[in-house]
Amino acid sequence: MRHKDHYKMGPHIAGYLEQLASDPALLGWGVWLVMNQVDGQVVGDIGFKGKPVDRTVEVGYGILPSAQGKGVATEAVRALLDWAFATGQVDVVKADCTDTNGASIRVLEKLGMTRTAAKDGMLYWEVSRHISTQ
Repeated sequence: MRHKDHYKMGPHIAGYLEQLASDPALLGWGVWLVMNQVDGQVVGDIGFKGKPVDRTVEVGYGILPSAQGKGVATEAVRALLDWAFATGQVDVVKADCTDTNGASIRVLEKLGMTRTAAKDGMLYWEVSRHISTQ
């Protein structure tokens, strides 16, 4: 399946690679690429905003418009949550999105995340390890 839009690596990836070079313990706690399972094309990225602090991490993601609405973000975030909890270093994963981003709101709700706050057009979410992401 060819996508009409193409993934472009943002500056956050170069920044993560620079940080990783000086701190190998960051491996896994930065950017991951999201690949289309049919054709192997990169359709977005997902990742943590740093290593766990107080057993908590924050996740963020972006998916190409042509790959949205197909469960890609839900599957990718679920895999990242499972990975984080499996490390034994994380009890809570947080996320945020704008209050107008219906697609992200649905993804976070599907994953069992709880809305914890709303401020200045942003919604804040979290999920604890004891909540199943399956």
